[in-house]
Amino acid sequence: MKYALVTGASRGIGKAIAINLAKTHHYNIILNYRSNTEAAIKTKKLIEKEGVICELLQFDVANTENSKNRLEEFAKNNPEATIEVIVNNAGITRDGLFMWMKSEDWNSVINTNLNGFYNVTQPLLKKLLQHRYGRIINIVSLSGLKGNAGQVNYSAAKGAVVAATKALAQEIGKRKITVNAVAPGFITSDMSADFDEKELKKLIPLNRFGEAEEVADLVSFLASEKAAYITGEVININGGLYT
Repeated sequence: MKYALVTGASRGIGKAIAINLAKTHHYNIILNYRSNTEAAIKTKKLIEKEGVICELLQFDVANTENSKNRLEEFAKNNPEATIEVIVNNAGITRDGLFMWMKSEDWNSVINTNLNGFYNVTQPLLKKLLQHRYGRIINIVSLSGLKGNAGQVNYSAAKGAVVAATKALAQEIGKRKITVNAVAPGFITSDMSADFDEKELKKLIPLNRFGEAEEVADLVSFLASEKAAYITGEVININGGLYT
């Protein structure tokens, strides 16, 4: 049975991606979330309406041991499962000027956004290589490409994942495993709820924020056979704000 794992998938962009992969590619879904069980259960029900299995897997991607143990537990309980697609979407922000940034705000953002990529992807890589097929898709950010004042920690973490995406793509391409990154700009979500949309959209050539479903469509394409010759790429989806 073929599965796609989406981290941070109870809400927002992760939720849209998980639903799209179920609907478009009929992947069974492993829905990772950290704490919001109520939202995860609601998303699970929406995914299961597409006629696929949805397994909830609660763990914090920032925790190396917890991530490894939960993924091993899933594999042990589902020996017939093959995880073909990994979408590293889980992310947090702790914004503030670098001059006054506390070490915990630096470390928590690095641990979730950068180390989370390692903690989820590395334990699953051996089986992907044995399977000789796979898609690894990392959700990065406009901030990781152009930098963003007040987000030195977030920009550093996402920029590092961009570099890791390009390097890992070179390591495993011969096994028909692609590794790509998707870099959203301003997307309507919980993370952007406090933004001044009226002012910010003036900076965007398309004059609006993007929708989570639009990001999900791009991820869905990269997860498909049609994207077999695309790897090591960072694809912007930002309405023309930065290219």
